[in-house]
Amino acid sequence: MVRTINDEILTLEEASRFLKLSKSTVYNLAQQKKIPANKIGRSWRFLRSYLITWLEHGAKIN
Repeated sequence: MVRTINDEILTLEEASRFLKLSKSTVYNLAQQKKIPANKIGRSWRFLRSYLITWLEHGAKIN
């Protein structure tokens, strides 16, 4: 299976499932810029590869 950049872009709900965190926790982390995310209009988007890197580097949220 070939991956494209579209496979890498996650919605808030998908990111919360991927990270096994509640949607409100992921939303709050994104708003506080403690997790790699981009706001497009009123929606948050996350790159799976950035979330993996964030996790690998200790997921600093303090």
